[in-house]
Amino acid sequence: MKFSTTSVMAVAALITTGTTAFTPSHHTLQRTTALRMSTVEETSVEESKPVRKKEKRLQYMKTDTFHRRGFKEVREGVEKAMSEQFESELVDELKSNNFVINKDGVKVHLAKDFGFCWGVERSIALAYEAVEHFPGKKVHITNELIHNPEVNDKLHDMDVQFIEKIGEGKKDFSKVGDGDVVILPAFGASFEEMTLFDSKNVDIVDTTCPWVSKVWNTVDQHQRKGLTSVIHGKYAHEETVATVSFCEDYICVKDMKEAQMVADYITNGGDKEAFLKYFENAISEGFDPDTMLDKVGLANQTTMYKKETRAIGQLMQKTMITKFGPVNTKEHYLEFDTICDATQERQDAIHDLVENADELKLDFILVIGGWDSSNTAHLLEIPQKANVRSFHINKADCIGADNTITHRTMSGEIVTDKFIFDIEDKDKEVVMGVTSGASTPDAAVQDSLSSIFLLKKMSSSD
Repeated sequence: MKFSTTSVMAVAALITTGTTAFTPSHHTLQRTTALRMSTVEETSVEESKPVRKKEKRLQYMKTDTFHRRGFKEVREGVEKAMSEQFESELVDELKSNNFVINKDGVKVHLAKDFGFCWGVERSIALAYEAVEHFPGKKVHITNELIHNPEVNDKLHDMDVQFIEKIGEGKKDFSKVGDGDVVILPAFGASFEEMTLFDSKNVDIVDTTCPWVSKVWNTVDQHQRKGLTSVIHGKYAHEETVATVSFCEDYICVKDMKEAQMVADYITNGGDKEAFLKYFENAISEGFDPDTMLDKVGLANQTTMYKKETRAIGQLMQKTMITKFGPVNTKEHYLEFDTICDATQERQDAIHDLVENADELKLDFILVIGGWDSSNTAHLLEIPQKANVRSFHINKADCIGADNTITHRTMSGEIVTDKFIFDIEDKDKEVVMGVTSGASTPDAAVQDSLSSIFLLKKMSSSD
């Protein structure tokens, strides 16, 4: 309870005057009455404040059926299984040899940072431990654990039930029964899903990446400060779906083009109906660009291209300076760094390969990771925008014995093209760069490189 200066003076008056506590003076009665009214008013205001979504989420996390730290009694076995499934002798050899290897007429330059990040490894370990810890129980997962086919296939093999999507962003939770176990994936789960599971008699295993939780904390600060959240992300991506569920007012922009559209509207206004139509799937309910873009805060999907996120931040800041002046900018714009360290490090590493592509005489760069993996797709953008020949594959099977490669383009199209030029020339060494997304195990890199080694060996022997 909070006491005002007036209430303290009233208590002091009771002690210091000659009047007894049972016969208060006229002034003391007035002050005491004022204290009671003040306290009632303060309590009424506090009770009327809505509970923020972050506070509700923290309440859910404190329950005995909410698990975030894993299960120690099965950890050793899980670590062994993950090592056997995901590690690679070839990749270990590359790392110990300054990230370069020559084999069967192929020279490979491996990016200095690549593959599994800590958040992904943690998520997989928690999911595997959950299956082992709850033998005999039905285990569900609300989405793909991560965007990697091998990992999700393994969960299917472990009889984990993937909750069915029924269109328009909806899921069928009817098969989640009393006493079941529900795994929340690395991307997180929406506030509505967390609320639903909290009302059910289920055990929840939360594998959400801490970097994603950091973004949620950021949009909570936007909410407390009365800001509209501008999310640099893809509105249909699982992580962004979860993030916007913790917002009050928000708009998602997927790239600089859409960010410029928002900036132009802030500065100049425009056709409100056309603006709302364009962003209809990427805005909060009841969104009004005329009133909700005066104060904004920036956050991002953690796997977006870091340079674009920073450029969007600079654009938003410049826009607010233009409209409100440099003195008042802080009242209208707030930005926190929510770019994932692992995403940034992998982007920096492929930048290094691209910048040295001519010196290294690279024929191409191979990017390995799930086709629906946002962080892997952004790795491909870096060599593509620098006009360095490059391919994004999701597994070794994409490399054909007929020297073709099935790959995902920047636009998302899956195409098949001729792979290695002059592969049949025995005297010509194939020189390549390789990297992998944050959800890609080293074993997938080894499988892909092994396919290329075999392809070169067989083609040169014809």
